[in-house]
Amino acid sequence: MAKTNHKQPLALAFLVLLLATLATAATNLTLHNLCAHPVWPLVTPNSGLPAIADAARLDGHGEGLVTLTFPPAAWSGRVVARTGCSGGGAASPVKCETGDAPPVTVAQVSVHGPRGLAEYSVSLVDGFNVAAVITPHGFEQGRECPALGCAADLAVDCPADAKAPGGGCMAVAGQAEVFKARCPDTRTTPTDVEATPQRCLEPGELKVVFCPTAGDHLDLGLTN
Repeated sequence: MAKTNHKQPLALAFLVLLLATLATAATNLTLHNLCAHPVWPLVTPNSGLPAIADAARLDGHGEGLVTLTFPPAAWSGRVVARTGCSGGGAASPVKCETGDAPPVTVAQVSVHGPRGLAEYSVSLVDGFNVAAVITPHGFEQGRECPALGCAADLAVDCPADAKAPGGGCMAVAGQAEVFKARCPDTRTTPTDVEATPQRCLEPGELKVVFCPTAGDHLDLGLTN
């Protein structure tokens, strides 16, 4: 009588389970531009980590939308929305009015940490150039995955001595307190944290929205 090979079905079942786990563990980065003008996102990985595909130009009024995929391993980096850009290519590098240097709004993201932990924040430590909010999606109900960031246009009431030539508002003395009062769910100093706590495990997507509209602002539960 031929022997039954029990190892093959077990190995196949393990492979199916492994593939299913990998499929559900994938996390996307979506960038959506609701500004009235185009933006040129720049996604920069932390030192030693792989780059993500270039998002190029995103048109305004909600037309600019792109979804990128994070690498499967632990990854951290930053996203900025540059404005007023021109050039491009090896012969003519992109030069932008804001976003290449302060003032710049920085969306900081980290994914695939322990137990699938994702961490994210919007930093105004280097000033403000574009309103930005990070919203997680595709996570299990009950997990602490709030929308965080700043939906207010902080450049409107920026004092004359803090206004940058290309636009935006510099983080000069006293502005950190102003930024924090207007946008409590941002980070305005190197040791600052958001007013709303987070502990987000295994989100399927982190969505960075530039210039959220008034309706989005209310949906996100942020204060102006």
